[in-house]
Amino acid sequence: MSLKTVRPEAVDRIEPRINRRNFVKLASAAGAAALLPAPAWAEDPSTTVPAAAPALEMAKFPEKTDLILLTDRPPQLETPLKYFATDITPNEAFFVRWHLSGIPTSVDLATFKLNIGGHVESPLGLSMEDLKQFEQVSVVAVNQCSGNSRSLFEPRVAGGQWQNGAMGNARWTGVRLRDLLAKAKVKPGAVDVTFQGLDRPVLPATPVFIKSLAFDHANDGEVIVAYAMNEKPLPMLNGFPLRLIVPGWYATYWVKSLSEINVLGEKFHNFWMDKAYRVPNNPEDEESPKDLAKETVPISKMLVRSLFTSPEPGGTMQWLGTEDAPPNVEGIAFDGGSGIKKVEISLDGGVTWQEADLGPDLGKYSFRRWKHPWRTIHKGKHTLKVRATANDGRTQRAEQNWNRSGYARNMIETLEVTVV
Repeated sequence: MSLKTVRPEAVDRIEPRINRRNFVKLASAAGAAALLPAPAWAEDPSTTVPAAAPALEMAKFPEKTDLILLTDRPPQLETPLKYFATDITPNEAFFVRWHLSGIPTSVDLATFKLNIGGHVESPLGLSMEDLKQFEQVSVVAVNQCSGNSRSLFEPRVAGGQWQNGAMGNARWTGVRLRDLLAKAKVKPGAVDVTFQGLDRPVLPATPVFIKSLAFDHANDGEVIVAYAMNEKPLPMLNGFPLRLIVPGWYATYWVKSLSEINVLGEKFHNFWMDKAYRVPNNPEDEESPKDLAKETVPISKMLVRSLFTSPEPGGTMQWLGTEDAPPNVEGIAFDGGSGIKKVEISLDGGVTWQEADLGPDLGKYSFRRWKHPWRTIHKGKHTLKVRATANDGRTQRAEQNWNRSGYARNMIETLEVTVV
C-alpha cells in the first residue's frame, strides 16, 4: 500500500506563523534582485517571454534557506542540487512555485474552513480540528513542477527557466480525499472534482487558478489533503494550511492553500485545464518544433527520470579514492508511480553501461537513491550518463522529448566533469 496510517501525535500542532508584515519584510531581505518587477508571464499566462537562461540569483524567503530565485512576485524559488543528497528534501529547501501574485501570507486557523460542495448531499465546512477527526495517513511522494529542467530544452521555450531543482521529495500527512467525499455524500453521476486555493490574481484578466481531477481519480484513496510535510506543518510558501497531494502526477494539480473542493456532475472547463498545462497526446509528451501537435491533453502522470547529485554538473573534482575505495557517482530516480526497477550508469559517454546500486525503497511515488563506484577514473574531462527504467518498463530516451511548453523532460541525463 502507498498510504499508511500514522499516529495523530506524530504531527506537531499546526499554528499560523507568518503575518503579512513579516512576510513582506523577510521577502524584501532577499536583496535587490527580489525587488525587481515580476515578468508579465508570472501573472498573466497568455504572455510569452524571451527564451533565455537566467543568471543564478539566490534569495531567502520566510521559512526558507537560500534558494535560486526565478521571480519574487509570485515567488518562484528553485532548490539547489545539494539538497537532493538525501531521500527527503528539507522543508526549508523545498522549491516554491505559485501562479498568481495574490498569495496568502497569513491564515487564521480559528476561522479557516475547507469547504466541500457541489454535486453532494451534505456540503461541508471543515475546520482543522474537524479534519483531525478523520483517519490520518501519509505518503512519501515527489512533487515536481511540469516545467522542471525547462532551461535544458533545445530549441529553448518560453516560461520559467528552471534547471533541475523545481522538485522535491517529502512525507505528506493528512486525510484521504475519498474519506472527505464520503462524508459529503457525493450524489450519483459525479464526473469531476475541482480544487481552489486561497491565492488570487492581481490582474483582472488573469484566470483564477482552479484545477480538476476526474472523480474516479479523486476518489481512489491515494489522493490526500495534507496538513503536514515531513512531520511538520506545511510552510506558508508550500501551501499552509492544506495542500492537495496527487501522488505520481505533476505539481500543477497539487493545489496549495486548498480551501474549496467542488464535485461536478459534468466535465470541468477553464483556462488552466483547457489551455494551460497541456501536452501532445502521445506517451512521450512529444512534438516537433517544425510540426506542432494538433491534439493536446492535460499533462498528468510524471515520466521516468534520473539525475546526478554527485559530482555536481560543470564542476571539477579531485581523485581522493583508491582502487579499493573509489568515489561514488550518486543520484536519484523516480517515475509516476510504478517504482524504479533499475538505474544504469555510463562512465564513458554512453559506450558501455553498468547497473547502479539502488538505495532504500520509500514507496513507489518517492525518490529512489542510487550510487555506483567510479573505479576507472583518470585526470581530465569525463562524460557520464544515467538512465532509469521503471517497473512498467518505461525508460529514459537518448533524444530529447521536446514540446512547446518545456514540460516532462525524461531524456538520458549527461554530466560533464573534470578530474584534477
